[in-house]
Amino acid sequence: MSKKPASNQSNRIRRSPYYEATVRHGATGFTVYNHMWMPTAFGAQSKTYKALTERVTIWDTAAERQVQIKGPDAEKLMRLLTPRNLDNWRVGQCKYLLLCNRSGGVLNDPVGLKLAEDRYWLSIADADMLYWAEGVAVGRDLDVTVSEPDVSPLQVQGPLATELMRELVGEWIEGLKFFNFCKADIPTSAGDAPVIISRTGWSNERGYELFLRDGAYGDALWERCFELGEKYGVAPACPNQANRIEAGMVSHRADMDETVNPYELGMDRLVDIDQAQDFIGKAALRRIRDEGVRRKLVGLQIAGPGKGVGGGQLELIAPDGARGLVTSHAWSPRKKAVLALGFAPIDHAYTGARLRALTDDGEREAIVSNLPFVITTKRQSMPLAA
Repeated sequence: MSKKPASNQSNRIRRSPYYEATVRHGATGFTVYNHMWMPTAFGAQSKTYKALTERVTIWDTAAERQVQIKGPDAEKLMRLLTPRNLDNWRVGQCKYLLLCNRSGGVLNDPVGLKLAEDRYWLSIADADMLYWAEGVAVGRDLDVTVSEPDVSPLQVQGPLATELMRELVGEWIEGLKFFNFCKADIPTSAGDAPVIISRTGWSNERGYELFLRDGAYGDALWERCFELGEKYGVAPACPNQANRIEAGMVSHRADMDETVNPYELGMDRLVDIDQAQDFIGKAALRRIRDEGVRRKLVGLQIAGPGKGVGGGQLELIAPDGARGLVTSHAWSPRKKAVLALGFAPIDHAYTGARLRALTDDGEREAIVSNLPFVITTKRQSMPLAA
């Protein structure tokens, strides 16, 4: 995490349409994500966690850039990029996708939006997937245009998210189903801000994403959210480590990268080897499925207090000496415990298995736990259900 960017920051790193607003509202830390400044803190994490889990929060996630795939061969390209079966994908629906390389490794895990039969958005994690998609299109000589549209997501997350959304667009928002989206215009001081609203978000709470389709309205849209959200205790926030681990939500570059395959992640349902459609990594993923994996992503509860665990990844040791890895961890205010995600050796990847995590203050017991750790009213299963 970096501190607030200096005023003379390089133009190579872009500012989101909400950047100035986030600074006014107290952003205390930024990182670079998809070549753009993204807020990582608004004061103490405990404070924003409380706002996220009890009220409603607004996040600048414009760095979650969109890769637009449009044209007669748009569906062909989409099917090549992901091992998920897309047969029943309808316009107006979102899908959680994995994009894999030829070895079956995960390059990205975007949420896809189907805007038309010949037009899709991939809402990507931190990686240059536009160039990957363009390269695949050129290599296969597909009649398709790959581009980055002027689209900047803003997330509304928290148990009172629907109340705020009602203020923004009307009561009809209550009928928007999980992992579906629709177009809308939100009145602001600068005029009607054109958005696509999806019933999605990177938290364990009820939430929405506002995909602003014209960056000129960014500041006004942010302020409108705070004006109407004041009665609900709205607060500025950003992705929260503890909250997403409670939900069992994996993070690209933290919990997975191109060295990790979908079967190790336990995301078998997002791979359809038996479909007639060819896709990148199909042969490798078939081999991995048939041979089995040597490790698997699990939830872990690490004994002891939050202090002294350390930062970054931690080594994991099984009773028989087999090694694993803790990829993400955080103190959970709800569980009053250190919760983690990590890869356990396959013979120890069962609920109740006892391993040891090597922390900064020594070895601690790490017990394999069911995911998600916390079930909220947002969903009744893991956040990869759609």
